[in-house]
Amino acid sequence: MRSTTEALQAFEKSVERYVDELNHISLEQLLAKPSEEDWSIGQMYVHLIRSAQYMHLRNVDQCIAGSEAVLAGTGVKTENGKAAFELGSFPPIRIRVPASPQYTPQQPDNKEQLIAGLEDVAERMRSTEPTLVQAPPEHTVPHPNFGALNAAEWFLLVEMHYRHHFLQLERLKAFLETL
Repeated sequence: MRSTTEALQAFEKSVERYVDELNHISLEQLLAKPSEEDWSIGQMYVHLIRSAQYMHLRNVDQCIAGSEAVLAGTGVKTENGKAAFELGSFPPIRIRVPASPQYTPQQPDNKEQLIAGLEDVAERMRSTEPTLVQAPPEHTVPHPNFGALNAAEWFLLVEMHYRHHFLQLERLKAFLETL
């Protein structure tokens, strides 16, 4: 399994790429959707920011704090979870979740909002990484597909998730070329 220090460095490179990509597209392109069910590039960015802030890093904090949500030693990692951590990445497949108000991200207001969100996540990642040693590895919070993950695994998941969405970004950029 990759070290959290390596994952943080890789994550920071991913954030740099996401910020750089914003410099090459207009606000109109940022909001364009291939279909009603598909997300825009802007929605994908909102998803990355919000999932890191409100799911992944929140679960890291819960594992460190040992809150009631933490299952001390009772959870198990699923086969999908084991495979993802052995590979160090999500499988290169599209993951579709039905559109819903609680899951479908809002369109961003502007690029600055996205850059600020990415920088906030990067800052949280930098401040969280040194605290991971405080988290007992048996303190886990369940992931809907991967099962019981500890603080370090939730932290590694942020980088894996950002890297996984480069596939979607490339698909959406190819769509923009057809407009």
